[in-house]
Amino acid sequence: MTIMSVVEEEEEPASPSARLMQTPGFDICVYAVLGYMTVIDVDLFKNELELTLVKHPRFSSLLIEKDKKRGNYSWKRTVVDIDKHVFVPDLDPDMENPDEFVENFTSGLSRKTLDPTKPLWEIHILNVKTSDANSTVIFKIDHSIGDGVSLISLVLACAAMHSSGGDLLPVLPSKKRKTNSIGDRNSNIGSKMKRLFLSAWTILLVVFYTLIDLIMLLATMLFLKDSKTPIKGERGVENTPKRFVHRILNLDDVKLVKTAMHVSINDVLMGVTEAGLSRYLNTRYATTEKHEKSNNNTLPRNLRLRAGIAFNLRPSPSIKDLIEVMDEKKELKGMWGNLVGLVLIPLTIALQDDPLAYIRRAKSIMDRKKLSLGPNFIFMLLKLLINLFGTKAALLVTRAVFTKTTVGFSNVVGPQEEIKLFGHPLSYISPTVSGFPLALVIHYQSYGNKLIIALAADEKLIPNPHQLCDDLQNSLQDIKQTVIKRGLVVMV
Repeated sequence: MTIMSVVEEEEEPASPSARLMQTPGFDICVYAVLGYMTVIDVDLFKNELELTLVKHPRFSSLLIEKDKKRGNYSWKRTVVDIDKHVFVPDLDPDMENPDEFVENFTSGLSRKTLDPTKPLWEIHILNVKTSDANSTVIFKIDHSIGDGVSLISLVLACAAMHSSGGDLLPVLPSKKRKTNSIGDRNSNIGSKMKRLFLSAWTILLVVFYTLIDLIMLLATMLFLKDSKTPIKGERGVENTPKRFVHRILNLDDVKLVKTAMHVSINDVLMGVTEAGLSRYLNTRYATTEKHEKSNNNTLPRNLRLRAGIAFNLRPSPSIKDLIEVMDEKKELKGMWGNLVGLVLIPLTIALQDDPLAYIRRAKSIMDRKKLSLGPNFIFMLLKLLINLFGTKAALLVTRAVFTKTTVGFSNVVGPQEEIKLFGHPLSYISPTVSGFPLALVIHYQSYGNKLIIALAADEKLIPNPHQLCDDLQNSLQDIKQTVIKRGLVVMV
């Protein structure tokens, strides 16, 4: 007897985060724009979906409202009619400006809501050649189903089920484990005392940085807001039309800077973001009479601009576990869903003479944030508010924080090698979101040797998002060239 036959009539309570995502005024959807190397065979694509993705409990369940006042929901398994989820518009393969068409089509999806009478996802297949792919598939998924890390793990599990039945799994970058040397194993009393002191000091730093983060969060909820800039959204920005654009870069450039400066990928991307936003805002201010200056620097001083980063608090579900879930050999058991905390990162918006200053500052900030338990406490606070007062109370807190910040930031690690997904070779993955009370959300997604920058930008406040992509790309190149010129890395 399979798990499906045992639980098909039962309902599973939705998690606090999933309940929050369903609160009126907080309609958040995830979009995964998948570029393929070949034209999509629609029948093959649908068949692969039914053999993999549709077997996942969240993609074959309805979200049922149980208590409207408190925002209680539950998941109930149902039969999926694939033809009601996959849409294939009739397109002219020789159309003019196919890139613009795909961009407009994707952005247009943010103006429509998902049908709550069926599982909360849909797919649009666009068999038209663009500059980055021979066809494009757009997934629209309600954020209640899962976060970005979970969804990427599911993508890899689907690819593994297709390619080898789970015997050969796509490779994700792994964290290197430090090994103890013989000297460490035979350490003397002095070294033990040193480790004890460092442990105590680390605990003090964790407590200190956690308190600082919680104080800043409380201040943000009550009164502390970012400076008014051309990219700062106002109340109601979550409902305004968004433009989705992406840019594909070389991941090796990021790795080169990472190695040369002894920092993490996240540090490099945060530094590039700070540099790119500084360039973009400098250009925007240069076009206004109020901030015209005789030199090239038109940025106002002491701008307060912060990025909200969603920290994943749950280990990524393994590909093997997800395959067993889709094969109905295992239940989810808490390995899936939205388990994220929020951290606020201050960004220094300024034109630096030394491009590497952005990276050094980013590393300093990120090192401090890694020692903070603020995201954990924020998650527990929201969970407590939901359980005690319902989702509307948690929404007030969440909205109060986001509306006082400027930009969202996310970095999701993808497979190290190119994969075949739903029967077709994949060229790139470009994830983004709609429904956040922010005018700008920046996603970074790695795939093979590619780094994809994906922007969700308010169409009125940021009418030229491709310019921001240019500024982010040029900032990375400036940082890379500076590293090479200073001999910080040996070029082969």
